[in-house]
Amino acid sequence: MTGIVYKSTGSWYLVKAENDAFYECRIKGKFRIKGIKSTNPIAVGDVVEFEIETNNDVETGVINEIHDRKNYIIRKSVNLSKQTHIIAANLDLVFLLITINNPPTFTSFIDRFLVTAEAYSVDTVLVFNKIDSYEIEQRAEVMYLKDIYEKIGYTCIEVSATENKNVAIIKEMMIGKTNMFVGHSGVGKSTLVNTIEPGLDLKTKEISNQHKQGQHTTTFAEMFDLSFNAKIIDTPGIKGFGVVDMDKDEVDDYFPEFLAVKNNCKFNNCLHVEEPKCAVKGAVEEEEISFSRYRSYLQIIEGEEEHYRTDIWEKED
Repeated sequence: MTGIVYKSTGSWYLVKAENDAFYECRIKGKFRIKGIKSTNPIAVGDVVEFEIETNNDVETGVINEIHDRKNYIIRKSVNLSKQTHIIAANLDLVFLLITINNPPTFTSFIDRFLVTAEAYSVDTVLVFNKIDSYEIEQRAEVMYLKDIYEKIGYTCIEVSATENKNVAIIKEMMIGKTNMFVGHSGVGKSTLVNTIEPGLDLKTKEISNQHKQGQHTTTFAEMFDLSFNAKIIDTPGIKGFGVVDMDKDEVDDYFPEFLAVKNNCKFNNCLHVEEPKCAVKGAVEEEEISFSRYRSYLQIIEGEEEHYRTDIWEKED
């Protein structure tokens, strides 16, 4: 039988078959995908082949094959750099939720996610959430960030789930697609999804005022069918986003604004660091490329991990 993985708990997988029935499935033997070393060989969104087994009148499935993925989002653990994790596969659209404070989303996190999305051909929309709660200074920061990313070509949407502002725009974009919502814990993913589809009733928790810390509400990624011909994958809050298996000389290909000018560099193998007559550095000096994006690029090629205010983040997922 053929089905789509809707939920992964590490050892068992909830698979929806072509007949719309759900089956609890496990992996047959030591199932590994060639060329991918990750903590989870099968991810939510994967199309799989499985066989039904009956034991004491209980039907379960055994997954014996995974179809080729059109794309996926993979990340490196920040604290366990040798561990990688596939968040989801076969995505049409990802909504990256961003908040200016409570909790803050730093540009290093945004850029690392976008680089991975570019590398694996995943379309991403930047959603600036909780805009109803911002004072003038935070509103100015939203406008500044929108200016950076819209100039590059990313769609940016300001949203307030509590005031239902621009929620209809996101809902319209989701129709007919497999969508994923992702961001730090506490950015309002579940609240936004519940506003889009009230009957789904995803669990939500408020931010801890004592530590300004997002409380974990989702343990594993899970896909849901929505009432308006769309699928959504709800994910755990992600603390950090490490870039996986990317050579230094290919990173600039996944910064669209770098790719647009790098042919004008003096050297074909320019890394845009110390080389003379570098078009990318020139564009940064002319403020045609934002310094925050260039700084994120340098951190990635130099192998630096993200820099965090460790007092406010949750433990690694």
